[in-house]
Amino acid sequence: MVEIPLVAVLYGFGINCDHETKSVFEMAGAQAERIHVNELVNGSKDLVNYHILAVPGGFSFGDHLGSGRLMGNRLRFMLRDMMHNFVNDGKLVIGICNGFQVLVKMGLLPGDDEVSMTQTASLTLNNSGMYEDRWVTLEFDPLSNCVWTKDLERIRVPVRHGEGKFVTGDETLLNIWANNKQLVVRYVDPRSEYPSASDELLPYPICPNASLRNIAGVCDPSGRVFGLMPHPEANHSPWLGATWTREQDISNSDGGNGEGMKIFFNAVEYAKQNL
Repeated sequence: MVEIPLVAVLYGFGINCDHETKSVFEMAGAQAERIHVNELVNGSKDLVNYHILAVPGGFSFGDHLGSGRLMGNRLRFMLRDMMHNFVNDGKLVIGICNGFQVLVKMGLLPGDDEVSMTQTASLTLNNSGMYEDRWVTLEFDPLSNCVWTKDLERIRVPVRHGEGKFVTGDETLLNIWANNKQLVVRYVDPRSEYPSASDELLPYPICPNASLRNIAGVCDPSGRVFGLMPHPEANHSPWLGATWTREQDISNSDGGNGEGMKIFFNAVEYAKQNL
């Protein structure tokens, strides 16, 4: 057990949400440090000293060759042993937006029990043909073993991406991931009653990118590695919500926290109890 979990928040090469990501982990009770990717590559820093790894959003390497591709390759090939050991040691990983693209394209998500880092899915251009910057409603699978999403039903957070469409070349894998409860986060119509996540594609802009089965995020089989396209760190306080003045008094909110904070509280609490 650890009293204060240590979080490594990656930055560099176009990642630009590292400060926000560091802040929300500190708001959740962790100690977070921004670490340049090159510090891990050159050996001046080592993930063995941390309990949680966060790969934030942004435009790593300018999205050349596809969003998250080059950063994913850097982690998979230059830090393969370090990443493999980190996950096998039972530690936690989150990728947000570009970070989710990185984890998918390096093969850590949806992943497998062996942590083989074999890519089985991708994130590609939104069907709208546009960069989507809008609020969405997410629904969470209550049966998933995902550490990050424990006790969550729905939250509202923004998306900010041009390549957020979750796809796979082998659609039989979707059934495997669904049966494993790895399709943990989906876009949902906010007017519907919980639960209502559907495999049938929802209309734009409810599903802003036309992801297969309205997938907004997935976890690995262990439930400890998690990634999603929307930005929970961008709704860390009630006043960041698009409609909070019409819906609630800030003093009556969940401890003064925004809807996205539960994800980070879950991770910090798990680390305290299990690492």
